[in-house]
Amino acid sequence: MVGDRVAVFVVFALNGAVYGSWAPRVPALAERLQAPPGSLGLALLGASVGMVIAGSLTGRLTERFGSRAVMIVSTLASCVILPVVGVAGSVAALGVVLFGLGASVGALDVSMNIGAVVVERRVGRAIMPVFHAGFSFGGLLASAAAGLAAAHAWSPFRHFLVAAGIAVVVLLLVARGLPRAQPRAAEAEPRPRVALVKRPVLWLLASIALCSAIAEGACSDWSALLLVTSQGLSQGAAALAFSVFSLAMATTRLGGAWVQNRFGPTRTLAAGAALAGVGLVTAALAPVAGLAYAGFALAGVGLAASFPIALSLAGAAGQRGDGGGGEREIAFVTSIAYCGFLAGPPVVGGIAQLTSLSASFVVVGLLAAVIAPAAVGAGRARHRELTADTTVC
Repeated sequence: MVGDRVAVFVVFALNGAVYGSWAPRVPALAERLQAPPGSLGLALLGASVGMVIAGSLTGRLTERFGSRAVMIVSTLASCVILPVVGVAGSVAALGVVLFGLGASVGALDVSMNIGAVVVERRVGRAIMPVFHAGFSFGGLLASAAAGLAAAHAWSPFRHFLVAAGIAVVVLLLVARGLPRAQPRAAEAEPRPRVALVKRPVLWLLASIALCSAIAEGACSDWSALLLVTSQGLSQGAAALAFSVFSLAMATTRLGGAWVQNRFGPTRTLAAGAALAGVGLVTAALAPVAGLAYAGFALAGVGLAASFPIALSLAGAAGQRGDGGGGEREIAFVTSIAYCGFLAGPPVVGGIAQLTSLSASFVVVGLLAAVIAPAAVGAGRARHRELTADTTVC
């Protein structure tokens, strides 16, 4: 049986692989359904809505049944729904199926981060960025496989069915190693639980995740068009911008845990925010394509640790005296971050419509830089909470 660290890492990779499998086949889905861009956009919105709704509910489910059970069920659900995406008979049906896929992926996303926090607590040091590297590499591998499937004229259904089958086999190999639910110990002096919305530290951590999500969404959805319009590159060359960003983020996450343990979460987040802000502004204003690519690479490095550290700190903010807890806090932060993935792309497009795409990326760069003061504020808010708890005790 594999250990819990490897098992959780693999589940992160499977989650990334689900997204990396279907997203690159959107053109094939659109062609099969003869869907105009507007209708297709509404259908794709279904996945984001499903993620937001499921993410907000999964904390309670995981608190009751444990992260292992929710990870297994949500991964299997994703594997069942994924092939159905390839046979949806209309744009409306596609939207409904993508809502279900988004819900299963959202539940998996929250539960796997909760499982990662459980492993972090067991090993006694920060390793969350490494798990998120698994997500990144899973997405890169699956997107490459999607490209091969498209090149060999595989239908989306055939491709998704094979991908889902492989994912189920891999899940079965690691399922026993996933962290199990731990019984909650009765506290001798239980303290009243403060509502999540009344805790400043959670709002600050959520703002970090939100800004990171908006920046990541802008790079994935708009980076190629930015280089086409500002640098005059071909679509093929411009598409490499997101590949550069993704690869830089994935590789940086492998070393992100060491940086966090060496310098602390606040300094890591602040330094990353500065790098991301500079990188995105450089990509927006670069006079040559080489600098734009370098800017996206720098943005990938800077944003690599933002989301995982925010979730790790959210779990720590909910930790109980018996070593458990944090499920609802992680779900709270994740749900708000999903709003960034949901609203970010149209906001960037709206700014570009009023000004230019370059100007919109400058705005995104400034948003990424906001992560730095939010990180400092979250650290201070958490210190105040700990001081208050000590005073009460």
